[in-house]
Amino acid sequence: MNQDTICAVSTAPGIGGIAVIRVSGAEAFTICDRIFKAKTVEKSLGAQAPYTLCYGQIRQGNEAVDEVVAAVFRAPHSFTGEDTVEITCHGSGYIQQRILELLIENGCRSATPGEYTQRAFLNGKMDLSQAEAVADLIASTSAGMHKLALNQMRGGFSKELARLRDQLLQFTSLIELELDFGEEDVEFADRSQLLALAHEIERVIGRLAHSFSIGNAVKNGIPVAIIGETNAGKSTLLNLLVGEERAIVSDIHGTTRDVIEDTINLSGITFRFIDTAGIRETTDRIETLGIERTFQKLEQASIVLWVIDLTSSVALIEALAKVIGPKVAGKKTILVFNKSDLLTPEALEEKKGLLEEIDAVHLYISAKEKRNTDLLQGELLKAAALPEIGSDDIIVTNVRHYEALTKAHAAILRVLDGLQNDLSGDFISQDSRECIHHLSDIVGEVTTDQVLHNIFKNFCIGK
Repeated sequence: MNQDTICAVSTAPGIGGIAVIRVSGAEAFTICDRIFKAKTVEKSLGAQAPYTLCYGQIRQGNEAVDEVVAAVFRAPHSFTGEDTVEITCHGSGYIQQRILELLIENGCRSATPGEYTQRAFLNGKMDLSQAEAVADLIASTSAGMHKLALNQMRGGFSKELARLRDQLLQFTSLIELELDFGEEDVEFADRSQLLALAHEIERVIGRLAHSFSIGNAVKNGIPVAIIGETNAGKSTLLNLLVGEERAIVSDIHGTTRDVIEDTINLSGITFRFIDTAGIRETTDRIETLGIERTFQKLEQASIVLWVIDLTSSVALIEALAKVIGPKVAGKKTILVFNKSDLLTPEALEEKKGLLEEIDAVHLYISAKEKRNTDLLQGELLKAAALPEIGSDDIIVTNVRHYEALTKAHAAILRVLDGLQNDLSGDFISQDSRECIHHLSDIVGEVTTDQVLHNIFKNFCIGK
């Protein structure tokens, strides 16, 4: 690990009331004492008690740069596990830059993205899954994402993996002990007990891997495709749902020719809406490309809002159903009959009677007049069908973790197959150790430098 003393602004970029500059490393106190002059005590920062604040000035020679508060943390009881000083200054961009320049002139180096968290990992303050959860916590935009990231950062996922590894190590030890005494035909564990243990491990790994579908939806949002014929009101509906004019609305058919995306948060769940080009027969090359993208996005969507113009003829709606119907088969589909404001109550009831045979959730709305859009939001929450997430629930949200769990699950299935078919202990032991390897990779016990680089390069500077 690089032993340089590093510095960076840890608060968000821009001008604010205050900013925090973090200095971490073996020379943190020495370097900060060269530019910090305490006003309340005579002691230097290096002589201060840990977890104390000291009011003073950042100075360049005889010139005062800013009035600041310096917080002192001593190794190993700091975020990084190193001596750390956090300087709280005024939020002026000029002041922040001056203090950073002074720190660098006196021996610091600018921190790279995620270097503080990487040092915390390398110093044993957290495992790799907890370190990755720090980035997820910072990026959380919903209550569900916040809960999952906080639980993972506190070590809930790590404890579950540690329990699995301990069980696998015990299992592998018994198998390998029998191999050492193979000539004596000694059996150290009952095969039925080993099989039961392997089944339990497989069940837990399978459950964790399966939870990724929920975790991914919570973390990245549930993709919702808004589809339908041209001029059915899809763009008006998108603008209404997201609360701003994201898409151009026009009476001209084929206005939307590309995919437009935006997100909203409903009851702690993020929905990622995708407004698509209207589906119709056309000779326009650009519009044709847009319709092709519509069907591509339809494949990726978990929920489909099929917007239908109520003023269209039933024959046209049925013709469109023949085109779209096969594409939405198996997906959670909500039929949104729009422009109800253009029909008389009698005509609306007549049209409802003709359309009720279509097998899907029906909603009759007016996006323009904002009628029944609250019912649409309720149906979206039902279609999402995400379980209530508790603070102690272990849900996988990271693609790297999911891939490792998938590989671990394949390995434990081979162990089960070997036990059930009385394979040699050598093969069973090898598959068991491969399962341990993939679980250990999640928490960083066997992680390469390249993997660490790929993980931490996506962190913000200062964290």
